[in-house]
Amino acid sequence: MSKLILIALLPFLGLFSNGSDNLLTEQIQNTHVSDTGTLEKMIVGSGSVSMSLNLKRFRGIRSGTKTGQNVLRFEVQPNSFFTVLVFNNELRGPVPSSMNLMPQNSAALPGKMNASAGQLVVESMPWGDPYELTVRDGKSGFVFFNVEGLEYDYDADQHLFSIGMARLLMSKEFAAELGQPAEAGSVVGQISIAAIMRDIEVTQVVDGEVKSDVLPAEPSVGGVPGPDVIVGDITGLQQFGSSSGTQVGVAVGTTSCNAGVVDLDWFALPENDHPVIPQNLYRMSGGPSNNDRFEQIGQSNVKHAFTALMENVCNFGCNGVSGTHLGSGCSDPYTVSLNSGPSLGSRAWINPFTGAYPRGDSATPPNNHTGHTHTGPAHLARTEINDLNTALNPGATYFAEAQYVTPHEYVWCQAHAGQCNMYNNVSHRRYTVTGTGSPFSFSAAAPTVQGKPALGEWTGSTGVQIQPDPGNDGIGSLTYKITNPAPGVWHYEYAIYNQNLDRAIQSFSLPMGASVILSNVGFHAPPQQPGWTFDGTVGNTGYSSTPWTQTQTSGAMTWSSETFAQNQNANAVRWGTLYNIRFDANQPPAAVNATIGFLKTGAPITIQIQGPSTPVGSVTISGSVLTPDLRGLRGAVVTLTDSHQVKRTVTTNSFGAYSFDNVATGDTYTVAVTSKLYRFSSQTFPLNDNVANMNFVGQE
Repeated sequence: MSKLILIALLPFLGLFSNGSDNLLTEQIQNTHVSDTGTLEKMIVGSGSVSMSLNLKRFRGIRSGTKTGQNVLRFEVQPNSFFTVLVFNNELRGPVPSSMNLMPQNSAALPGKMNASAGQLVVESMPWGDPYELTVRDGKSGFVFFNVEGLEYDYDADQHLFSIGMARLLMSKEFAAELGQPAEAGSVVGQISIAAIMRDIEVTQVVDGEVKSDVLPAEPSVGGVPGPDVIVGDITGLQQFGSSSGTQVGVAVGTTSCNAGVVDLDWFALPENDHPVIPQNLYRMSGGPSNNDRFEQIGQSNVKHAFTALMENVCNFGCNGVSGTHLGSGCSDPYTVSLNSGPSLGSRAWINPFTGAYPRGDSATPPNNHTGHTHTGPAHLARTEINDLNTALNPGATYFAEAQYVTPHEYVWCQAHAGQCNMYNNVSHRRYTVTGTGSPFSFSAAAPTVQGKPALGEWTGSTGVQIQPDPGNDGIGSLTYKITNPAPGVWHYEYAIYNQNLDRAIQSFSLPMGASVILSNVGFHAPPQQPGWTFDGTVGNTGYSSTPWTQTQTSGAMTWSSETFAQNQNANAVRWGTLYNIRFDANQPPAAVNATIGFLKTGAPITIQIQGPSTPVGSVTISGSVLTPDLRGLRGAVVTLTDSHQVKRTVTTNSFGAYSFDNVATGDTYTVAVTSKLYRFSSQTFPLNDNVANMNFVGQE
């Protein structure tokens, strides 16, 4: 028999410590088994635990009645590594391991246990401990109860492992904590466990020899390590309620999918471990092809998720887990009616990178609607009627967008490097709008695009990612498009998008020389939600709607909101939001380093994009003679660039003379002069101004 024991257990011994090697050996040695068969190592797939507690005993009151009994019910966290060994369908007992308990009801528990109720574990102890099972705080390790009178049972047909009504003994530590040291070891209740087990390792042994050692496939069907919620589908864009002033409210239905191999936490309020769901509306319009600009025209508050279902919309192959978890590969639908509220929570409570927000039973609940009235667009994606009016926006294209933000992905990322799935939680879908006034109707015009913000639909644009602090905050982007609507005029359109940056974006700055002239400067932001009691903003006033200010500094043009010191509710680009800066300029584009500043924390960063070029000097044409006059500057290289970015180069002769052949008048030109003798300073030269002496700044 020793040959069987050693061979069969070798694959498992490395997985345990604290003397568990001896426990495994003892458990097999103490049974009379054939040396041919199947040894299964199994963990909890799902299960339940109940504890019947006599709360009087917690106060040292001894009574023969059952008055004061409370029953606590728990679900076992799916796939908990509470491990048992089964040989030839007969239970050989648990090995050192534990199962996490998820409370399903509540009771008035004393002090320390009440604080630990959401993080209790049942733990199987190493061989030689005075008790086989304990109930403890899974984080601090504090022991509340020891368990005795265990009767294990195992139904091989159902893979059901169970423990009958075993006795709960108050631990020495808990008795001392309660100020009742004499109650240590006293019976204060009973515990029962029922768990469906699944194989994680199967060893076939024939005549004491291992013939095969198999790791069964995990019951997880997503393809991404860790939990990974995405918006699998967007459905049913609709207007809800009546208009209010110049605005209407819209919402979309969303179906989430867990692309990860780990079941995603989905604990409803008052718990703070579930996804929240904001919705946005965008419009692409302007120019001859109706794609010159891309704007956000609506943003909603957030839906707090509750009760995951187990559908298979994304065709990942749902593993069947639901309720307080969205199973691997599973999908969960929220109809447009569910997402329309009106009881949607404020975005202000939520850190979009960590997914953190207050508990619902805290002093700052994240979805409290006390003290305010819901108007027609209340908490929906507020949108100006004129932004939807098809007569005012002929040929415009509209996109609905939804996002899921959840703390579980961040917590998993912190514990599992390289398994960070917080960046693909945004999806979008194109819609057609019908109507010139409220109510509007909408119809889907394309399938849902998963894992990508709507901004990616902006035709002809170029995007640059913003990620100021990798690993500690989220991402955004600066996307731009430059057109040439008329000779000598360039239109610059910038979209500043914050996907999940908690710090928010407060300023945007472009280098700009004095010769660059701007016109038709514009700023656009979507409507803000009005403030209400418990909305998470300072003073419950909501975020400001004050347009960004434009400031000219030495060599730069800056657009910005108020600073955090000036107003913590400043109109910065918060998460899940897009703002626009636009203008016309008299200079063509060139590569420039733009500066992005932040509201809450962090130094500004620079990113390379396209912006108005700053010419070294301007030049005008009169026949083949150009001004500026470079007489006396021999051997200088003169480069002429026209409005189409066509360059011509000549070198001044010994007298400093130069000319260009076949240069058309009426165009706009820039000139750059390079000389080994002199540095050429920036200067603008009016038409036909005969400049006899340049502003040279000395020999090099």
